[in-house]
Amino acid sequence: MLALAGVVVRALRWRVLLQAVGARVPFGRTVYLYFVGAFFNTFLPTGFGGDVVRVLEIGEGATSQQAAGTAVVDRLTGFIVLFLLALVALPFSAGLLSAQVALLIIILAGGVVAGSALLFEGRALRWLIGQVAGLTWLARRPRLSQIHRAGMAWVERTYGVITACGTRALAGALFWSLLFNLLQIAGNVLVGRALGLQLSVWTFFLFVPVATAALLVPITISGFGVREGIYIGLFGQVGVNQAQAIALSLGSYSLDFASGVLGGAIYLVSGLLGLRQKPAPQGQLKAQGDLAASHPEDN
Repeated sequence: MLALAGVVVRALRWRVLLQAVGARVPFGRTVYLYFVGAFFNTFLPTGFGGDVVRVLEIGEGATSQQAAGTAVVDRLTGFIVLFLLALVALPFSAGLLSAQVALLIIILAGGVVAGSALLFEGRALRWLIGQVAGLTWLARRPRLSQIHRAGMAWVERTYGVITACGTRALAGALFWSLLFNLLQIAGNVLVGRALGLQLSVWTFFLFVPVATAALLVPITISGFGVREGIYIGLFGQVGVNQAQAIALSLGSYSLDFASGVLGGAIYLVSGLLGLRQKPAPQGQLKAQGDLAASHPEDN
């Protein structure tokens, strides 16, 4: 139930951001897309595969730029809250961690928060986009230059969506991120209790963010092997043996796996019944997206 509730909570988070930029995607559609995304996250070698599918399958009510921009903010707010929770837990975990692990958590948390602040602030990344857009060697290759200009225009519009979300929507997304991450940590705690591990709850607040971040690196399908190695390394710091750490890792993964299997079944049935939506013509929605991006104060 925690895993299913987590999908619904994240769909609520994404819907807040979509509404803030003028997109009109029904809540049921966002829930559907999050379940489908869970399926692709489960069976692809990266935690971002589901995000790409959500953008590609957004359907009517939003442009691809609105879907992509809000998906980025959606993901970032989750990481911001997750690592802030780790920082809050850090003072309560004295004696549980080595100095190296504590420093790693601080560095990761600082990097996530600082990187997100630069993204939302806008000027630094807009300068970078301008530098990439001005590459001179492309000018000598007309075909590549045309593709490059079109791609950079799409990136600029998408980034306009990111910066147009507004503080109210960001606050709402952070709230739903807090609820989701508490559910995620609670799931890990319950799996640990089921295995007979009497660990401090603060331990999970510290280790789950690190493990979650590491699983985004596209090394193996759904992070198999990587996840187990991380759990062994981290939970070994607090006296959990290798077999217990692997069982904890697989038990926690089973929650995501259940959501992924359900999402795959939903995706299959919707395809067989011809219920999948096609993206709306971008020309029809471009004005809507441009209007929302140019008036962030209304959000």
